[in-house]
Formats: sequence, C-alpha cells, structure tokens
Amino acid sequence: MTPVQFTFSSAFILGLTGLVFHRTHLLSALLCLEGMMLSLYVAFSIWSLSMGSTSSSALPLFLLAISACEASAGLALLVATARTHGTDRLQSLNLLQC
Repeated sequence: MTPVQFTFSSAFILGLTGLVFHRTHLLSALLCLEGMMLSLYVAFSIWSLSMGSTSSSALPLFLLAISACEASAGLALLVATARTHGTDRLQSLNLLQC
C-alpha cells in the first residue's frame, strides 16, 4: 500500500469511526459523512489520473454531484429538525413520534 492510498483509506476510516462513535448531534454526523465522501472523491480522482484513460474520469465528477446533493439534503433535514424539535441532538429524535 502506497502512502497516498494509506492516507485516503485512513481518512475514510476516520470519518467512519467518527460517524459510528460520535453520533450526538446531527451536524457532526453530516460532517463525518461529508468527510467520507470527500476522501472517496479524492481517491477516485487520483485513481483515474493514474489510469490515464478518459473513460474513468467521469466517475469522480458523478461522485462529486452525488455528494453535493447529499449535503444539501442533509442541511435541509438539519434545518427542519432544528425548527420542529428545537435541537439537532440525535437522542431527542424519535421515529415513532414523527
């Protein structure tokens, strides 16, 4: 494993562990998801550059578009829960009450 691959895989694992262990606020969970998507985007970009073909260069752009849609949907959910519940703490949200 090259140092570049180790860096991006450790960034992804760090975002995943942050998502699993620090789920107190919705904003922190969204930031961990965004960090994971960003590390995947950079890893796919470097992979497509190392392959040298133009056919694999569309994958990072597609992933970036999906990441932007995910971020906007997450922020919309954050605003909606902050307005209805008054907080973004995940323990105060109950799916049975919605």
